Order: sequence, then C-alpha cells, then structure tokens
Amino acid sequence: MFRLLSGCGAVGSMRNLELFEAKGEPYEIGYRLGELARPVFSAYMEQSSTWRAVSRWRGAPFVQALRDAARLHFPALLAELDGMAAGLHWPAEDLFLWNCRGELVHHAPDGCTTLAAMEGATRFIAHNEDGDPFLRERCALVDVQPVGKPGFVSFYYPGSLPGHTFAANRAGLVQTINNLRIRTPAAGVPRMILARAVLDAHSLDEALRILRAAPAASGFHHTIGGSHDARIVSVEVTAQRCSVQHIGTRAGHANHMIHPGCETQAQIVTESSRDRQCRVNALLQAPALPLTKEALLAVLYDRAPSGLPIYRDDPLDPDGENTLATALFELGAAGVSVQVMCGGRAVFDIFIPRTSAASAC
Repeated sequence: MFRLLSGCGAVGSMRNLELFEAKGEPYEIGYRLGELARPVFSAYMEQSSTWRAVSRWRGAPFVQALRDAARLHFPALLAELDGMAAGLHWPAEDLFLWNCRGELVHHAPDGCTTLAAMEGATRFIAHNEDGDPFLRERCALVDVQPVGKPGFVSFYYPGSLPGHTFAANRAGLVQTINNLRIRTPAAGVPRMILARAVLDAHSLDEALRILRAAPAASGFHHTIGGSHDARIVSVEVTAQRCSVQHIGTRAGHANHMIHPGCETQAQIVTESSRDRQCRVNALLQAPALPLTKEALLAVLYDRAPSGLPIYRDDPLDPDGENTLATALFELGAAGVSVQVMCGGRAVFDIFIPRTSAASAC
C-alpha cells in the first residue's frame, strides 16, 4: 500500500518527490529511470563541480577496470545503467563515470546521517539524505520491479542507480547508505552498483554475502535490517575490508569510518561529519531518550547548540550538502512501514508488505 500525503515542491517531472514505477528487464528499468531524470539531468550536471572533476577521467584505464569488474560481478546492473544512459540521451561512458564519482573524487558531495534503534520487537532505522542543494525538489521515489527479483522502493537521485540513498525491498530488507570518503580506491565493483545489488537480496544474510564476496572499489556505510530478522547491522565496506557490527540498542553513523580498525585506512573526515557523529552519539546515549518515532526524528532534525548540525539547510554548508529528505523505517514481521519527510513535513506514508522469495515479482 502506497499513500501519498502531499507534494514536496514545485510542479513538474521529478520535482514533487512523486512515486514512479520502473519495471521489466534491467535495460528497460534503466531506460525508464533515465526518462524520469531527463528534464533535470543536464542542468544538474552543468552546475556540478563534481561532474567537472569526474569528467576528466574519460578514457582512463582505471575506469575501464571498474566497468570490467561491474560486468563480471553484476552484468544486469551494468545493463540497467546503460539503459539509464539511453533514457537520458547521455553517452553510456559519461553516465558510468558519474556513477563512479565516489571512486574518482575522494571528496564527493554525498553526505547523510543514519540512526538505528531497537528494543524487544520494536526496530527503527531513520535517515537524513543529504546531497547537492540543487537537487532540492528535483528528486523522486521509485518503485523498481525487476523480473525475478523482490523489487524495492527507493529515493532516486536523477541519473544515479537507486540504492545508494534509502530503500526497502519486498523481501523486507531496509538499506540506508552513508558516504565514506576513501582516499585509496581500487579496481573493483563501484560502490553504487554494490549498494544497488543489495536490494536484490531476499534476506539479511544474503545481503551480507553480497557485500563480503564482491571486491569493492571504494567505500560506503550500509545500515541494513530485515523485517523477518531480529538483527540490524552496521556495515563499513571499503576496498580493504568489510566490517560488520550488530546494533545493540541504538547507534548512529555519519560520513566517516568509526568501526575498530578503521584507523589503518586513509579517509577524509570533514568537520561536518565529525560534528554530526559526536552530536548523534550524545543524543542517542541520553538516558531520557525514548524509543519512539518522534524522538528519532527529533535527533535527525537537531541543529545543535554548537558545531555543525545534523539537519543541514545552510546554503553555505562547508561540504556543499543540504538535507533533501528524511526517512523513518519501522520493521515488523509483515513488512516495512516507511514515512518520508521533506522540509520537516510528512509527504509519504508507505507500507511495503514482505513477499516470500517464491512469490517475488
């Protein structure tokens, strides 16, 4: 059941945080996603300093090694990306570059803060999606229905594979992603393809097998939970390792590695990420914080008495990011309830029932 509460912005394609369907074979899905993004994508790229930096990698052997790894491990998702390029009327080489920005530009402007909280049978994952302020009111939700896979609902940046933001699939999995700024990428599967691959999993264990088995090219932090699984896990994936921690009662993550052992890996820790991580830790550890939706949303909306805030709406944000949407997932045996907020206002109220592997679309 999908229930739209209200629009989130100006009128026009991919300007209302509307929900769009994309179904079929990988190339068909990609083509539809490209069509949706076409009205805003060129203007988005024209103003993007990140794209100017990424485009300098055209023809580089390292980029070809990334594409070869994607083709070897996840050929269907490479076809999805090529279909997206066709739907956008963009060269496939350029769109692939854009979807490898985390491997090619260490300071890629993708932020985010994630919270996870559980007590008994109550389990929540909450997430601020932070990105380029240009994309405010220019993103969408997509209901992706691949043949033979569970299918999922995801926040969608125009021209980027769904899955590297926040999403829930029909097997009851929730995944939220936080950017890690890794200084030492390697030839391997681009992180956005790896994050998208997780959404085809039927269980938390299968999702972890995907992340552990594929050679990662750079790094993301994944928070993953399953409606039919008591666990929520925090996973820091880099080219060097896949670190999995089980959430006890409450945990939060910003945009740098914090698991034990991460100090041996080169990363960029921005002032914003450091401040948000410290503030999240302080708020979640407060003994008076109740385990309620309202309390978790208050943490994500926090503007902090000092330092840089968790909720980001400053046009002069030092990382060049603003909070574009906030999502709250409640995991239950029957499926996942999702609320999506835009500018502090609820715009979607979604229940995604869990579908068994045998009857998955």
